Amino acid sequence: MIFVRDKSQMCNNLLQFAHVYAWAREHGRSVMSMRFSYKYKFFKISKSGLVSFPLYIVAKYLAALKLLPTASFKHAECDAEALERMMLSHRYIVVSGWYVRFYDLFLKYRSEICDLFTIDTDYTMSVKQKMQHWDGIRLGVHIRRGDYAVWKDGIYCYSNEKYAQYIVQFANLFPEKIIDVFLSTNDQSVTSDIFSQLVPNNRVHIHLLGGNAVEDLFMLSECDYIIGPPSTFSLVATMYRDVPLCRMDTVDSEKLQMSDFRLFDYWFRRVV
Repeated sequence: MIFVRDKSQMCNNLLQFAHVYAWAREHGRSVMSMRFSYKYKFFKISKSGLVSFPLYIVAKYLAALKLLPTASFKHAECDAEALERMMLSHRYIVVSGWYVRFYDLFLKYRSEICDLFTIDTDYTMSVKQKMQHWDGIRLGVHIRRGDYAVWKDGIYCYSNEKYAQYIVQFANLFPEKIIDVFLSTNDQSVTSDIFSQLVPNNRVHIHLLGGNAVEDLFMLSECDYIIGPPSTFSLVATMYRDVPLCRMDTVDSEKLQMSDFRLFDYWFRRVV
């Protein structure tokens, strides 16, 4: 049994577990998510045999007492091959750390991973009902603030004006189409009125559904295109339906092209 443990936020946890899940599937091993055993209970995995709160408690304390070995992918420069050999040589082991990566296996089992992380209908139905009223080209815009004000010295904490520039450039790619822009943000000061003023174009309609994190994740996944800073949140949103994503740190806001929108299998190997 492989116990997958980590800290950090929802989509980081999801991707980390998915890498280990894919490795375990390939090697015929059982795997359990420690994080999803007690947190983020709105995914299908929470109702599967891949989580167990009592087993999570046991594994947590056995690992803390060093009675259960831990393969730690904590650092980018860790010896991944040695850690994988460790995983193969122990019947019971904890795997932790953000830098666990099995890209090819992830893609091989991607459909299973997407199924495991299907979002409960309690959270998706209201979003679907709201979005069905708009039939333009759907652009999801992920506005990340909060922790991004300090992460990497705030280089990805873009202004409203910068996001507006990308929206304008996107609308210019479809000169005769209605563009429905769906904002996802952790900044409570953001409003649809602010962006409607920043993007004075009758073809561009701004929507802020005001959902929680998982509702916004689903909303982005239902869009036709996504624009946002480097973030696992928008990355996971692309995973479900291969929604083309433009990562803002890779292209100038005045030179947006369709070729700047790439699919999940490109971006997930380039996590910042």
